[in-house]
Amino acid sequence: MDIIDKLYQHYEILNEAKDDIAKHKKEYEEILSAVKGSDKEKKLASQFIAKFAKSFPELENETIDAMFDLCEDDDVLIRKQAIKDLVSVCKDNKGAVRKIAYALAQILQSEDNSEVTAVHNSIASLYQIDPAATIEALFSELAEDNEVMRERTLKMLAMKLRTLETGVMKPEVKELLIKECKKILQDVTADEFVLVMAILGQCKIADSVSGQQQLVDLVAEQCNFTQVFNPADQEHLDRIIICIKHALPYFSTQVKSTAFVSYICEQVLPHRNEIGQSEQKLDIFKLLAELSSNCGPLDPVVEKIQIVYDTLLEYMPLPPPVTDEMNGGSTVEAEIRLEFTFVESLIFAFHQLARQHREFLTEDAERSKDFRTRLQYFARGVQGYMKKLRESLQDKGVDQLKDEEGRIKVTALRTTSNINSLIRDLFRNPPSYKAMVTLSFKPANASQAAKQAASVAVGNETTSEAVGVAKRHAPITFESSPPKVRANNDKFVRQPYVVPTGKFSANVSAQGSDSRPRGRGGYRGGRGYRRGGY
Repeated sequence: MDIIDKLYQHYEILNEAKDDIAKHKKEYEEILSAVKGSDKEKKLASQFIAKFAKSFPELENETIDAMFDLCEDDDVLIRKQAIKDLVSVCKDNKGAVRKIAYALAQILQSEDNSEVTAVHNSIASLYQIDPAATIEALFSELAEDNEVMRERTLKMLAMKLRTLETGVMKPEVKELLIKECKKILQDVTADEFVLVMAILGQCKIADSVSGQQQLVDLVAEQCNFTQVFNPADQEHLDRIIICIKHALPYFSTQVKSTAFVSYICEQVLPHRNEIGQSEQKLDIFKLLAELSSNCGPLDPVVEKIQIVYDTLLEYMPLPPPVTDEMNGGSTVEAEIRLEFTFVESLIFAFHQLARQHREFLTEDAERSKDFRTRLQYFARGVQGYMKKLRESLQDKGVDQLKDEEGRIKVTALRTTSNINSLIRDLFRNPPSYKAMVTLSFKPANASQAAKQAASVAVGNETTSEAVGVAKRHAPITFESSPPKVRANNDKFVRQPYVVPTGKFSANVSAQGSDSRPRGRGGYRGGRGYRRGGY
């Protein structure tokens, strides 16, 4: 008799046996042996094993090994069939879930996208059957020293957990997932850290204040605040930037960012000029600005305010006179590059932190005089640039403000408006700390931003909340200074202020530095999946 016909005959016998099916062990064993036959025999064997495996629990190991043989087949269609049918083996045998989930995770190394998708779907089905066993199996796989498998397993978890029904994530499953994530965080690359944080986000751990604090504490451990900051250690700098960005959503009036602010002030800012990449330096300043909004009492507060103040001064120049030999020795003001995005971040952070010691500016007369001179000079540049921006946005409709150039200008208007509001506050005598602004680089709805920008572009006074953007852009700068000519009678004759055009960048700034994952050894060779370490 043809083997295919024989397989169908065995199927009929087993299907009709019902309560007496256990008496037909021999027929089931012959179906198991068909996994070594032709392609058609293998496909039939996979389907028949999935249907009758529950009736022969004493042959569980033989059943799973037969299915694993099919998962290692050279034909991708047979592999995908077996991957799908493995789930049926577990429906009436939850004890096999951990073993099968562990093996399926290894197939994530496949370069065939359809096969990987099949694995994703099967593991999601296993999760529905026994979530705890599935999680334990996947995280035991993550303990292996295989970079590809770790990354792909974490990506799958982050993606699939997001699509699961709410009821599946029971409290005990959530606790297990959090526990396993904490273990993994003890040794992760930057990319893996991002994925683990995404997984934790699916646990709804951030729904409570205690959960938010727990996440912040986990991030603080990753930052390793006990390590002395070395600006030459690129990996540590990247880690700090990436970690803090993931902690930002969890800070509030109840979850303070004090430890993060203290670390940046004590360790990072003193080495700011040794950070080679301007983008990374700006990232640090932006993070400090966002962290400062929820910073608790600092100790010692004056030292930390001082380092932020000193950093700010580097970007808020005095108006230095320069002798112009071509103009008979008259004095003109030098052209200076104004770094608006840097200043927005730093002046915001200073404005927030100086509230903890309001006498910082007033207790030193020389410091106060110097700072007011810088504020006044910078304010002229800001106001001139704002005027130019409003003129360029004045006739643009909402759709035009959504394009790249429009978004850049809208961002610039928000940035300069924020700086202007903070300068006004700090220029008061004594300085005030009442202004409330929303940082220009914080995400906003693009459509709403365009409408708001259109309303202020006609010349209305712009507040920091008036316009929004969808993207974070490169630093906004321009090189300009209103020329001031000293006449022979020693009286200043001020020429009209002219802001140059085309000085703002159209490049989108990076959201974070490229991670540099550590190697964990080579890929596992071949398609042989381990069967003894489940």
